[in-house]
Amino acid sequence: MTPPFLKRYLIALDQHKLIGLASFSLVVGISGIVALQPAPPPSYLAKGALAYNTPLKLFSETGGEIFEQGRRLNDDLLLADNVAQQAAKQAQIKPQDIVRSVEISFPKKDKPQVIQVKYSDQRSPEIAGATLEVLMQQMVEQSRLINTTRLREIIKSIETKLPEAKKELIAAENKLEQYIRNEGSALLAAQDGTLVGGITGSQQQQRQIKLELEGIDAQITSLQSRLGLNPDQAYASSALSADPIINNLRGQILGAETQIELLRNQGYRDTHPEVENLIKSQATYEEMLRSRASEVIGGNGFGERLAATQIRQDSALDPARQELANQLVQLQTQRDTLERQLETTINTEQELRLEYQLLPNKQLEQARLENQVQLKLQFYNRLEAALADATAAETETVSSLSLLQPPQVEEVSEPATSPIVSLLGGAVIGLLVSGGLILLLASLDNTFYTPEDIKLALAQRDVLVLGELPLIKVLDPLWEETGILGKPDSPYVEFYERFRSNLLMGENKSLKVVLLTSTIEEEGKTVSAYNLAIASAHAGKRTLLVEADVRSSSQANFLKLTPDPNASVEPLSYYSSLSNCMELAPDIENLYIVPSPGPHRKAAAILESSELKRLFEDAKGRFDLVVVDSPALSLCNDALLLEPLADGIIIVTRPGYTQESILSTGVEELLEAELPLLGAIINGVDHPAALSLIEDSLEYEEEELLETEAMKEDKVTTGTRR
Repeated sequence: MTPPFLKRYLIALDQHKLIGLASFSLVVGISGIVALQPAPPPSYLAKGALAYNTPLKLFSETGGEIFEQGRRLNDDLLLADNVAQQAAKQAQIKPQDIVRSVEISFPKKDKPQVIQVKYSDQRSPEIAGATLEVLMQQMVEQSRLINTTRLREIIKSIETKLPEAKKELIAAENKLEQYIRNEGSALLAAQDGTLVGGITGSQQQQRQIKLELEGIDAQITSLQSRLGLNPDQAYASSALSADPIINNLRGQILGAETQIELLRNQGYRDTHPEVENLIKSQATYEEMLRSRASEVIGGNGFGERLAATQIRQDSALDPARQELANQLVQLQTQRDTLERQLETTINTEQELRLEYQLLPNKQLEQARLENQVQLKLQFYNRLEAALADATAAETETVSSLSLLQPPQVEEVSEPATSPIVSLLGGAVIGLLVSGGLILLLASLDNTFYTPEDIKLALAQRDVLVLGELPLIKVLDPLWEETGILGKPDSPYVEFYERFRSNLLMGENKSLKVVLLTSTIEEEGKTVSAYNLAIASAHAGKRTLLVEADVRSSSQANFLKLTPDPNASVEPLSYYSSLSNCMELAPDIENLYIVPSPGPHRKAAAILESSELKRLFEDAKGRFDLVVVDSPALSLCNDALLLEPLADGIIIVTRPGYTQESILSTGVEELLEAELPLLGAIINGVDHPAALSLIEDSLEYEEEELLETEAMKEDKVTTGTRR
């Protein structure tokens, strides 16, 4: 059996044989033209050599780097435009011709460091030698220009970066200087221990103040217990007792009280004028006493709060108690002073501690700024050193190449190619080109040419292959044109019977309505539907074939049926009358056909009509199998409109007609819509098992035809004799 790949290639060869023959003839013709060309004239090859210069004693690093880079040459550098133009002037040709005629061979690492230069010219040895000499001199000069240009670029780059580096260095120095100016005292105090000493001294001072406060508190407590007064009261009593005006007013008040008491004892009432005057005088003295007390004790407000009696009592301190009151006031004043000193000392300690906590960050910031200054300074110094080194290298920059060997010219004659060899080579190349072109066209073709390709594509999408049906070949002109199995003894019935059995196996035993469709036309969809229905009828099944392609004419005439001529005028009435639309095939038992009323433009309205639905419902009850022939999926969606009326769908394919993209799209649409896709069949297969049956059938049909013709001739002869 022929492999699928070879079979596909042979099919492509048969299809594109003219293209393959044309490409083969073209290549052979070109090789014939080449074979008839005369022998090429001799050319002159000039050879020369350039050597890498050995560096002299160098006093700059940049000079050594430039010299080392000068050894990294290539064809593009040595054959630059200026070099080719100078050589072209000497040879009086175009610069691009110079580039095409020059060959440069650079040395390998383990070989002598010599550059071989070759130049080919067909005019004369003198022109070849002179051109190569100019070319080599220009290459040496080109090397010097390359080195000089590289050095100038280095100097220019350094001179561009130097001012910016200096500016960055000055900025870093100013930033460090400003930081030291702001934080230098704190950093210096931390370095010499002044900051720690200040914290320790503040703590010692706090302890001393606290001890003094404890002693003063003890004295104040003692004096308060002896006087019975707090410091504020002692201050007021001491001030009042020391004031002479208050003492005088106290005496007058005391005198007025004495006189009033005497008059009362004598029987005078308070309403008596003399007693009333004394009471008024006493009140006046008491008011004056309160006013004076307010002036003496200041803003404490004791004079306003205390009554005249209390003022008189507070101002009656003897000298000893007055001295104790003064001591108490002094101790309170001293205590307030020490408390303010303690608060100030505590605040100072907190400030010193906070400054001490921030000290590491300040030191790190200073170190970072110093490091930046150091880096900027190093970079600036390196740039200055590099500039000085590059300036010194200007006097050391020379060409990295020198002329080692002057041009030597030799004549080169190319041997003439044999015409036979050229023709044979052209034939081989032509075969390869034509074969490759046909292979390319075969790979670009989207059509399946072998059943194996179709089965692989269906298997990738999990579609079951229900049958591989052979190409039908018979001698009867009528059936040979249609491919419909009109004879019950046809050898092809066996294959369609196998297709029918595969279809109705397993879960599909209860299938009643099967819809056949295809992706494109001419895939044998209608023939397969007719033959499946015929095979079912031959198996004793009451079978109905529905031509649901109302866009096309009926094919029932191949079974000697004449469709109703009024069906195309009123298709709905045609389908509503079951006795009119269903016709029995005259030569095939158990087979009924519903011919198409087409061609009809309003196919969708007919397929969605209630009349057609009732036809299918009635057919399911009356027939064992209903085969529906529907249009191709790529032409319209009639098959999808008929799908709700069917129990399953079968896709018909055929090698040489089915296209991969259309088949993939159709199958994916059916699967995505979750339609009942039963499987697919492959038409037109060269089935090995059918060859012997077909040959026998063909021989039998030929014998029958010969016998029939002989009988006709005998009848004609007999009639003539009579």
